[in-house]
Amino acid sequence: MKFNNPTGSIVAMITPFHQDGSVNFDVLTQLLERQIAAGTDGILTLGTTGEYPTMSHEEDASVVAHTIKVVNGRVPVIVGSGSNCTATQLEKSLEYQDMGADALLLIAPYYNKANPQGMLRHFTETADRVKIPCLLYNVPGRTGCSIPVSVVEQLAKHPNISGIKEASGDLSYAMKIAHCVGPDFALYSGNDDITLPLMGIGGSGIISVFANVCPDVCHQMVADYAGGNRARALEANLKYLKLMNGLFMEVNPIPVKAAMNMMGLNVGPLRLPLCEMSGGHQEALRAILEEAGLL
Repeated sequence: MKFNNPTGSIVAMITPFHQDGSVNFDVLTQLLERQIAAGTDGILTLGTTGEYPTMSHEEDASVVAHTIKVVNGRVPVIVGSGSNCTATQLEKSLEYQDMGADALLLIAPYYNKANPQGMLRHFTETADRVKIPCLLYNVPGRTGCSIPVSVVEQLAKHPNISGIKEASGDLSYAMKIAHCVGPDFALYSGNDDITLPLMGIGGSGIISVFANVCPDVCHQMVADYAGGNRARALEANLKYLKLMNGLFMEVNPIPVKAAMNMMGLNVGPLRLPLCEMSGGHQEALRAILEEAGLL
């Protein structure tokens, strides 16, 4: 399926594991079908929520292949191929493109970081070589660096860079890049709680953690806002705001996997260094889910 800057809710998929830590492909199939049945507008695999830093390259490729096979062109599949090593990013990007990915998500180089020129070259090197669209991923809380606005402005002109997942939570930053938004460059919120404000400045929707829990609600909220029913979209946003925030009471994806397990979706454990939520947080999250009518 051609990726053409879809408007809507793109789920940042969790990766389900068996108790022994291996990938649970049966549950992954069930989760993908659940998303599509709920109207999800796109699937992101191997994002932060998918725990890819703890997975081997072989496991990454297996999850991508399985996701593409199950989705079977019904919605776009975006694959996180970013790395803090440009050569590794390019290698993975070409591999996932050949496997049938519709688009790629490229994170800012973490740990080693980069100056603006290095960051520009890091993204351009991949975008020049692949034939499918690339989305930038700005998440300074994870990477320790932000993609400079000047770099976003230059990259937005690249014919193969189609947008950005903006997950800094900084509305001032988002406003500075909003003028890049157009038919060839999309702005996606990376924070569920500020999806509507970002859509208000031209955003196309959300790449969502919350959609793992409530895919139908997330899809409808974005569709309502994009379709002009902003009052109903705001009503849904406020109704589920406590849950959206609760999914980040500990580092993502610890709470969302806990919530899904509480809901009987059997997504299994986390991989170290991530581990189970503290008892107090589990109780608080369960209470939020009950209040939302999900338990």
